[in-house]
Amino acid sequence: MSAVVRWNIEVSKETDLTLRTYLGSQGLKKGDLSKFIEQAVRAQVFLRTVQEVQAQNADIDPEELQSTIDAAVSEVRASKRTIPVGAK
Repeated sequence: MSAVVRWNIEVSKETDLTLRTYLGSQGLKKGDLSKFIEQAVRAQVFLRTVQEVQAQNADIDPEELQSTIDAAVSEVRASKRTIPVGAK
């Protein structure tokens, strides 16, 4: 983690107790609460992004979508093969 930002958040007492009990049962310490929250936030952002992309592509024919994906993957793989050894 490069830069740290402090959040002031509010959760129900029940949620607090449930989470702290869970973290304690896993042998995690107080500082691990921040790590747990960060992972949860990242997971939710990823999930919602996936859902948005799925909704945007709901009307596209699955075969057409797969063809577009395959073409993009092939293009990326081909560009990676053309990078000289040792270059980044």
